[in-house]
Amino acid sequence: MLQLRPNCESCDCDLGTASVAYICTFECTFCEICTVNIHQYLCPNCQGNLEKRPIRPENLLEQHPASTERVIK
Repeated sequence: MLQLRPNCESCDCDLGTASVAYICTFECTFCEICTVNIHQYLCPNCQGNLEKRPIRPENLLEQHPASTERVIK
């Protein structure tokens, strides 16, 4: 199950569970601005591609909450 991290690893902006965010296969997480303008859809950590993170339906968030651990690189 995806962690749904709460922030962009580059600029540390908040990313809500319904926010547009991008992730790689290791779940490195970035906002849309950093993904497009800085990283050009490539993860700076693993060089894998960044894809749009799926949204977890609200009715499942209570049972399977998003992560609260912030990651900054």
